[in-house]
Amino acid sequence: MKFSELWLREWVNPAIDSEALSGQITMAGLEVDGVEAVAGSFNGVVVGEVVECGQHPNADKLRVTKVNVGGERLLDIVCGAPNCRQGLKVAVATIGAVLPGDFKIKAAKLRGEPSEGMLCSFSELGISDDHSGIIELPADAPLGTDIREYLKLDDNTIEISVTPNRADCLGIIGVARDVAVLNKLPLNEPEIKAVAATIADVLPIQVDAADACPRYLGRVVKGINVKAPTPLWMKEKLRRCGIRSIDAVVDITNYVLLELGQPMHAFDKDRIEGGIVVRMAKEGETLVLLDGTEAKLNADTLVIADHNKALAMAGIFGGEHSGVNDETQNVLLESAFFSPLSITGRARRHGLHTDASHRYERGVDPVLQYKAIERATALLLDICGGEAGPIIDVTNEATLPKRATITLRRSKLDRLIGHHIADELVTDILTRLGCEVTVGNDEWQAVAPTWRFDMEIEEDLIEEVARVYGYNSIPNEPVQAGLVMGSHKEANLSLKRVKTMLNDKGYQEVITYSFVDPKVQQLVHPGEEALILPNPISSEMSAMRLSLWTGLLSTVVYNQNRQQNRVRIFETGLRFVPDTQAPLGIRQDVMLGGVICGNRYDEHWNLAKETVDFYDLKGDLESVLDLTGKLSEIQFKAEANPALHPGQSAAIYLKGERVGFIGVIHPELERKMDLNGRTLVFELEWNKLADRVVPQARDVSRFPANRRDIAVVVAENVPAADILNECKKVGVNQVVGVNLFDVYRGKGVAEGYKSLAISLILQDTSRTLEEEEIAATVAKCVEALKERFQASLRD
Repeated sequence: MKFSELWLREWVNPAIDSEALSGQITMAGLEVDGVEAVAGSFNGVVVGEVVECGQHPNADKLRVTKVNVGGERLLDIVCGAPNCRQGLKVAVATIGAVLPGDFKIKAAKLRGEPSEGMLCSFSELGISDDHSGIIELPADAPLGTDIREYLKLDDNTIEISVTPNRADCLGIIGVARDVAVLNKLPLNEPEIKAVAATIADVLPIQVDAADACPRYLGRVVKGINVKAPTPLWMKEKLRRCGIRSIDAVVDITNYVLLELGQPMHAFDKDRIEGGIVVRMAKEGETLVLLDGTEAKLNADTLVIADHNKALAMAGIFGGEHSGVNDETQNVLLESAFFSPLSITGRARRHGLHTDASHRYERGVDPVLQYKAIERATALLLDICGGEAGPIIDVTNEATLPKRATITLRRSKLDRLIGHHIADELVTDILTRLGCEVTVGNDEWQAVAPTWRFDMEIEEDLIEEVARVYGYNSIPNEPVQAGLVMGSHKEANLSLKRVKTMLNDKGYQEVITYSFVDPKVQQLVHPGEEALILPNPISSEMSAMRLSLWTGLLSTVVYNQNRQQNRVRIFETGLRFVPDTQAPLGIRQDVMLGGVICGNRYDEHWNLAKETVDFYDLKGDLESVLDLTGKLSEIQFKAEANPALHPGQSAAIYLKGERVGFIGVIHPELERKMDLNGRTLVFELEWNKLADRVVPQARDVSRFPANRRDIAVVVAENVPAADILNECKKVGVNQVVGVNLFDVYRGKGVAEGYKSLAISLILQDTSRTLEEEEIAATVAKCVEALKERFQASLRD
């Protein structure tokens, strides 16, 4: 935001120079990006009046003038400006004046006519780039007055960076409040009186979207002179804030915007049919904007409409049809409070960014609308004439922002700041900030002012106290903290250990954004609802991720596009799943995910060029799962996942609960994401695996182990893991190992069946097992398999 230092000092004028003022504003959190003089260095320029203006006898484009500068005689000055005319008050550089660039004014003859000075344009005085003509001063400008004094050119423009939480400082009033608080000075607000209605004309106003527009004020002003010139003082204030003067009506609304921070709009009343309706746009509805472009609106865009059509995009941009033009005589002034969520992102969608949308997206003071419309009305009547009707107010109190009471505890204030600030000073700071404060029991109960909607929690109050107290006033002291020996639970498996394991296996850790492209995410998770950000960094980063796969696969594509085809990466991070049962409606899970693609080994003369497959990734994942001590309880089950190949993927289960997925990316997804070749992924819900099984020491059996092999024939759809688990359950006391060492399909095995060869290792810790016991245990296993899986021993 850019503003005039003198305009700020009209509101609050601390006894410090420009440099100190800029430093103070920066330390208050409104970083000053630059300070620039509003005019070049010059002297000897005064107010004059063109008494006579005639054609130069020897030049078509020059005029010979006689100018009164308040001296004993009139000055002869030759001028080439097209707007030079008799009776005009002008800026006159007299003989001896020095203009910017060390340009000295001397007596001269131009085409044979004497010239005793120069009539100056804005560009010649270093005020602006406007060189279209000489400066036209008001008719009441006093002759002979130094132009620097008359135009108040000993001024600076200050440009600040306003953070998104300080939208209250997008107007002079907000910056002035902060400067007043820091210097313990009163705020010299201009007196804004209510303008009495002199006509009864009104337009009916209907608000159909109260959540998006809790307050809408409208006022009819009739009989204005839209061609009335904007006063020079207003033009100068607008110019010094970086805004070009357009016409009196637009300049007035811009002036109120800069002064109070309240966006306003003026409609041509005679072009409004029926009345004002504040509603959401109809899907596909179009609106021709003031700049002549046509916008196709979405159903989530708030519009100001009449009974037949949309007139403007609410809080963003006006429409061409209802805009003020040279023929306008009657206007409707709009002053409204639109909720930030109803405006956010809509301007960007149409490639727009306006002063109004910038403020509404961040929030405006919800009680400012009356003051703004009264201010604009008074200025409009004063400059353009006319008569004002009554203000029509449509307010829905239920949807207006509510001010909550915030508790500030002395203990937390001292702990976070690291310095004790006296109770009286804390109370004084909060009161000067505009808070309603109650003190008692070593705490403060504060209600933030309406313009500080960023003050919501205790930490916000602590920040404000420290900011106003002065960060430089807080002494530098060594950090004092008690050293307590931390305890580490052996059952906790740190992610650092897992990352080290994956690094040792050739994986590289990546960190991708939690914000992803919703279109790409829908390819990976079709039909799943994601959290959409109301104010995203960009449209490609507007959704919160439902898994790590979206970012990991995009990283693979990025690397493959740069000739890196052998990729092994992993990531740990949060996923964000909408869940009505979770706090704030979002469940956040810590996830571990990884991707591999390309050759199994780095290129080498002695190694075959083999592409990675499902079992390469499964082996790496089992190494990770083994760190938890729960590998024996993990099961890989065939289960559909839209992102994975149906025949080369599995869900991962722990004690009957799904904890992740592994598999080859679905060929259709591979094609849509432009993945080059087979890509394999895994993802685990780490919260369900983080507690590892602590190893328990036990004696090694001194007695011999016995191995017995069986081959059972089962249906093709029976998972081998279920067979192994059943054997473990049956021989829980004596079977110490179960292993699948062969799978056979073919001659001797019926179609639709498979033969599984299983080894059983039997051992006891207290004695040598007898052959009868071993045979009985093996028989129990076979019987259990027959009963549960209709298995039969293979001949």
